Amino acid sequence: MPADKCKLMNTNNITNEKKIRKRRLPEWLRRPLPAGASYNHVQKLLKELRLNTVCRSAMCPNLGQCWSKGTATFMILGKYCTRNCKFCAVDKGLPEIPEPDEPQRVAIAAREMNLKHIVITSVTRDDLPDEGAGHFASTISAIREQSPNASIEVLTPDFHNRTECLNTVCQASPTIFNHNLETVKELSPKIRPKADYQRSLDVLKYVRLNFSDIYVKSGLMVGLGETDEQIRTALRDLSDAGCQIVTIGQYLAPSARHYPVHRFLHPKQFDELEHWAKENCKFLACFAEPFVRSSYMADDILNKILQEKDNLK
Repeated sequence: MPADKCKLMNTNNITNEKKIRKRRLPEWLRRPLPAGASYNHVQKLLKELRLNTVCRSAMCPNLGQCWSKGTATFMILGKYCTRNCKFCAVDKGLPEIPEPDEPQRVAIAAREMNLKHIVITSVTRDDLPDEGAGHFASTISAIREQSPNASIEVLTPDFHNRTECLNTVCQASPTIFNHNLETVKELSPKIRPKADYQRSLDVLKYVRLNFSDIYVKSGLMVGLGETDEQIRTALRDLSDAGCQIVTIGQYLAPSARHYPVHRFLHPKQFDELEHWAKENCKFLACFAEPFVRSSYMADDILNKILQEKDNLK
């Protein structure tokens, strides 16, 4: 190829990349600023108890809405992640030693916030012998003591699909076990270089087959450059793995350094995806909207499933 033509192609690629990164948010992807007594209470409590939340660490666009409602998603095992996923805003670096009293502090916060459904996630801790599974179990147990009637949802790393780690978490009896597939198979190596698409499916399948009393949940981001058919394939794969609850939301790049947004799906497109999933997959629930994230309105999703279960009795 002539050098001048090659140079022109490179220039065009750079120009297209800049256009992608400068893409403006459409009207349906704008949130009001956080405010209110509940928001201030949550902020103060988390600070006093020295707790991290994925709401803040991952720059979740729903932070204001959730904290204003008095809810938050706790992020345990420190604030530094050992992986480097291209979509995630959580800090990367040398992790801290897990704090033995963190489970108790999470339990106190959940009780003080009067949470009926408590969501716990973590940074990925590939550096720990059990990858943090024991800390998850301790946190579940501490919450059970402080809030015995609350439902508990865990959003975990893949633990490299080590069955001993998955057993540790699931034997503590969370109500929901969530592990996100995040993206379609074709994009997974680029977006999640230290994770693996099939391994994530295997994690979900293992929990479903071995802990039938725990609901299995996963989530997808869209707008990373995937096709609609690739999304449908991922949903089929999740269904075949035994996933019962799936969330689908719009990917929003946390910064110019992160993987760029390739398209913004219109709310009607999310409605179509949700309808397709309900018609073609075996999910108990599918929640697809632009602002949907793994823990967004998680209590409402569970309550709807339990209500439908009661209606069948």
